[in-house]
Amino acid sequence: MSRAYNFCAGPAALPEPVLQQAREEMLDWCGTGMSVMEMSHRSDEFVQIAETAEQDFRDLAGISDDYAVLFMQGGASSQFATIPLNLLPEGGSADYVNTGIWSKKAIAEAQRYGQVNVVASAEDSGFTDIPEPSAWRTSPDAAYLHYTPNETIGGLEFDFVPDSGTVPLVADMSSTILSRPVDFSRFGLVYAGAQKNIGPSGLVVVAIRKDLLGKARGLTPTMMNYQVIAENGSMYNTPATYSWYLAGLVFKWLKAQGGVEAMAEVNRRKADKLYGFIDANDFYANPIAPRFRSWMNVPFTLADDALNAEFLKGADARGLLNLKGHRSVGGMRASIYNAMPEAGVDALIDYMSEFAKERG
Repeated sequence: MSRAYNFCAGPAALPEPVLQQAREEMLDWCGTGMSVMEMSHRSDEFVQIAETAEQDFRDLAGISDDYAVLFMQGGASSQFATIPLNLLPEGGSADYVNTGIWSKKAIAEAQRYGQVNVVASAEDSGFTDIPEPSAWRTSPDAAYLHYTPNETIGGLEFDFVPDSGTVPLVADMSSTILSRPVDFSRFGLVYAGAQKNIGPSGLVVVAIRKDLLGKARGLTPTMMNYQVIAENGSMYNTPATYSWYLAGLVFKWLKAQGGVEAMAEVNRRKADKLYGFIDANDFYANPIAPRFRSWMNVPFTLADDALNAEFLKGADARGLLNLKGHRSVGGMRASIYNAMPEAGVDALIDYMSEFAKERG
């Protein structure tokens, strides 16, 4: 088999140099005689790892000191409850945009804690298009406006940052974080599960504007209270130390690639190549309105679903792994996050071309 390329939506591929460094440091980190995973999180050594990772993340994302950066346990789904518990007051309401499965899950969880207004929905289009902001039914007194910039399952992605006025804007950036430049000053809170563009699962990174701290309801569990986590440097209890360490290695790797500006050029090129091939070949199709096609997750179907199993078998034999689409939508899905090299997209296109010629 030639080199394998992992197109999994998450946990996703990690940069090969990061894995190699982690392997080299597995038994002995910097001469300490300890693996990072067996260090005390209170030790000088791990505090150095943690502080460096946070600063590198701030540097890459352009996040100012007006924000607290939290490295919390769990994933984005745990934030679906954490956010309303911290930002939605009793008797208040929050605005949500529905663009797919992850938006729906966030909405359903928030509804357990207060009034949720779905101000716009892509459901009428089958989640293939995003409603124009002029038609959104937002509320000026909402506690916050929540949206999902990229739906990993459906492959629907915003090409703009919503204007929420004075209402704090909240975004689930799990699959787009650090893939391109973003003006984070426009957001009140951003959260991202690590297992796509940051590192392994078990960690979620939260950037919250400091003026939004201290608003948690009294019943909020201590481990879900942003102010408590911020005041304790994300170490109120033992954090996900090894995931945090690996995230730090990924941040160093991203800096070495030229930062998010350089990654944006590569990511746009990868997506353009793959969509261009799909559009030019009658054997494959992508349902998303071109303007809102995801850079990170490219779903596609074959002309005949009966060929899906054969396509996947041949892909696995080529080392093109985890291309099966999500069970809720079927078809195929190629996730091409930061760690996916352009050569992986080229290899996928070559295989897709050959398969179409043989079976089309």
